[in-house]
Amino acid sequence: MTFSVIVHSTPGQFAAAVLGAPEVNATAPSRAEALTALESAIEKRVQQGELLNLEVGRKGVAAFAGKYRDDPTLQDICDEAYRERDADVRE
Repeated sequence: MTFSVIVHSTPGQFAAAVLGAPEVNATAPSRAEALTALESAIEKRVQQGELLNLEVGRKGVAAFAGKYRDDPTLQDICDEAYRERDADVRE
């Protein structure tokens, strides 16, 4: 698994935290030690619960975006609209 983390240095130590979950963090004297400690903290969190991706459905008009992209009827409708538009422009 890959996690995005941020590392900050302050005099004498490094702090590393998971982006979006600042409570999952570690501090150590070196960058490498901070990252190793953070990796351990992440492993503990994963063992305590279930890690998954959650897809949230779109609501309202956005729910229709791309819904009919493979419908050949849509192309027919667009072609007819363009023909009518072009005919109006010429008149």
